[in-house]
Amino acid sequence: MSESAAPPQGVWRPSPRRPLVIWIIVGLTLAAVLAILAAWGLPPFGGGSATTENAYVRGRTTVIAPQVSGYVTEVAVHDYDTVSKDQLLVRIDDRVYEARVAQARANLSAQEAALANAVQARAARAAGVQGQAAGLASAEAQLLRARADMARANDLVRDGSISVRERDQTLAALRAAEAGVRQARAAGEIARQDLRTVEVSKGALEAQVEGARAQLRLAEIDLENTKVRAPEAGQIGEVGVRLGQYVTNGVQLVSLVPPERWVIANFKEAQTRGVYAGQPATLRVDALGGATLKGRVERISPAAGQEFAVLKPDNATGNFVKVPQRIGVRIAIDPGQRLAAALRPGMSVEARIDIRGRGK
Repeated sequence: MSESAAPPQGVWRPSPRRPLVIWIIVGLTLAAVLAILAAWGLPPFGGGSATTENAYVRGRTTVIAPQVSGYVTEVAVHDYDTVSKDQLLVRIDDRVYEARVAQARANLSAQEAALANAVQARAARAAGVQGQAAGLASAEAQLLRARADMARANDLVRDGSISVRERDQTLAALRAAEAGVRQARAAGEIARQDLRTVEVSKGALEAQVEGARAQLRLAEIDLENTKVRAPEAGQIGEVGVRLGQYVTNGVQLVSLVPPERWVIANFKEAQTRGVYAGQPATLRVDALGGATLKGRVERISPAAGQEFAVLKPDNATGNFVKVPQRIGVRIAIDPGQRLAAALRPGMSVEARIDIRGRGK
């Protein structure tokens, strides 16, 4: 019976597994599963960070445009040049603006001369007022004398010492003295009004002088603006202006990109829960071969991106599909990183924020 239960000689059986080999296989399988869960951000690894590929490097790209019109006489920079603050970029023909400055200076000189004449005229009118005051004092003295003569003549005509005819002559002299006083007073009033007129015109001439100075200043500003300079240090983009080209104010000449850089990462609205300013961030830049940079959350947008769009979606009619909105997060790049100098506005970035980090 025992001989019939024995296995046949040609059947293969696997060799028994050793416990060490079994534990190694289980460990490798568990490590692979954990790696997959970590890569996909699934529990227990999920919830510790927020990641998005909708992120881009930003910078303060400035469009340089002239404030005056004219023909370009010099283009002092080339594509992608690095420039310093106040460095000359483009020069515009300044002959017309130099002539306007000269014209404004001549106008200012004429207005200043007219003001000086007004000052001299006021001095003359003031002297005339003083002369009329002296004439009035003289006329009043003559009137007092004529009144005294009239009083004596009245006494003498009563006792017959003088004739009536002589008395009438004295009376006529009195009336003439009274008229002289009135005339002197009128002349004094005319002199004062002339002085007042000169003073009023002097104020108008002073205003014209200030206006001429302002016109000269404007002409000098226009002349200075024929030299288009860099407002700050940075790197020039493509130069879109050519020698001899006629440009007008507001036309784009070149673009200037200052060295300051940051990242705008657009996270889904559900991802922004737990994102605060000050939290650490990791930035993976495609253009740098996948190199990573360190940063920190600086600010969070006050509204979703659609609120800043020119054409906003209208979901009040028709079928509604819930679409997760994106909220921008500004990430500042930590200083002292060598690769940060290679960042260019517009580069694609994969941003990861450690929401377990402490923020403000």
